[in-house]
Amino acid sequence: MRFLIAAVLLLFALLGAAFAALNGGSVHYDFLLAQPDLPKGVTLLAVLVLGWLLGGLSAWLGRGLSRVGGRNRRRDGNGPA
Repeated sequence: MRFLIAAVLLLFALLGAAFAALNGGSVHYDFLLAQPDLPKGVTLLAVLVLGWLLGGLSAWLGRGLSRVGGRNRRRDGNGPA
Protein backbone atom coordinates (compact mmCIF):
# COMPACT_ATOMS: atom_id res chain seq x y z
CA MET A 1 0.00 0.00 0.00
CA ARG A 2 2.83 2.40 0.83
CA PHE A 3 4.45 1.63 -2.51
CA LEU A 4 1.22 2.52 -4.33
CA ILE A 5 0.92 5.83 -2.49
CA ALA A 6 4.58 6.65 -3.18
CA ALA A 7 4.12 5.78 -6.87
CA VAL A 8 1.06 8.02 -7.17
CA LEU A 9 2.85 10.90 -5.44
CA LEU A 10 5.86 10.47 -7.71
CA LEU A 11 3.60 10.41 -10.78
CA PHE A 12 1.89 13.65 -9.77
CA ALA A 13 5.23 15.29 -8.95
CA LEU A 14 6.53 14.37 -12.41
CA LEU A 15 3.35 15.62 -14.08
CA GLY A 16 3.60 18.86 -12.12
CA ALA A 17 7.21 19.34 -13.12
CA ALA A 18 6.33 18.69 -16.77
CA PHE A 19 3.44 21.15 -16.56
CA ALA A 20 5.70 23.80 -15.04
CA ALA A 21 8.32 23.22 -17.75
CA LEU A 22 5.77 23.48 -20.58
CA ASN A 23 4.22 26.65 -19.17
CA GLY A 24 7.35 28.68 -18.68
CA GLY A 25 5.80 32.06 -19.45
CA SER A 26 5.28 34.54 -16.68
CA VAL A 27 2.15 36.30 -15.48
CA HIS A 28 2.04 39.76 -13.96
CA TYR A 29 0.15 39.87 -10.64
CA ASP A 30 -0.95 43.20 -9.22
CA PHE A 31 -1.29 43.03 -5.44
CA LEU A 32 -1.70 46.13 -3.32
CA LEU A 33 1.89 46.29 -2.09
CA ALA A 34 3.72 44.18 -4.68
CA GLN A 35 3.55 43.56 -8.43
CA PRO A 36 5.55 40.41 -9.16
CA ASP A 37 6.01 38.61 -12.46
CA LEU A 38 5.80 34.89 -11.65
CA PRO A 39 6.01 31.79 -13.86
CA LYS A 40 2.58 30.29 -14.66
CA GLY A 41 3.41 26.69 -13.87
CA VAL A 42 5.15 27.37 -10.58
CA THR A 43 2.37 29.74 -9.49
CA LEU A 44 -0.35 27.20 -10.26
CA LEU A 45 1.50 24.44 -8.41
CA ALA A 46 2.09 26.71 -5.41
CA VAL A 47 -1.60 27.65 -5.28
CA LEU A 48 -2.61 23.98 -5.52
CA VAL A 49 -0.30 23.04 -2.64
CA LEU A 50 -1.53 26.00 -0.59
CA GLY A 51 -5.16 24.95 -1.19
CA TRP A 52 -4.35 21.37 -0.24
CA LEU A 53 -2.69 22.51 2.99
CA LEU A 54 -5.51 24.89 3.91
CA GLY A 55 -8.10 22.21 3.18
CA GLY A 56 -6.27 19.74 5.40
CA LEU A 57 -5.94 22.35 8.14
CA SER A 58 -9.65 23.18 8.02
CA ALA A 59 -10.58 19.47 8.12
CA TRP A 60 -8.23 18.91 11.05
CA LEU A 61 -9.61 21.91 12.95
CA GLY A 62 -13.20 20.89 12.17
CA ARG A 63 -12.60 17.41 13.51
CA GLY A 64 -10.96 18.78 16.63
CA LEU A 65 -13.82 21.19 17.27
CA SER A 66 -16.40 18.44 16.85
CA ARG A 67 -14.53 16.31 19.40
CA VAL A 68 -14.49 19.19 21.90
CA GLY A 69 -18.20 19.78 21.34
CA GLY A 70 -18.92 16.09 21.90
CA ARG A 71 -17.02 16.11 25.18
CA ASN A 72 -18.93 19.14 26.42
CA ARG A 73 -22.31 17.59 25.54
CA ARG A 74 -21.45 14.37 27.36
CA ARG A 75 -20.25 16.29 30.41
CA ASP A 76 -23.48 18.34 30.54
CA GLY A 77 -25.67 15.29 30.18
CA ASN A 78 -27.20 16.51 26.90
CA GLY A 79 -25.55 14.02 24.59
CA PRO A 80 -25.08 10.25 24.31
CA ALA A 81 -23.03 8.63 27.02
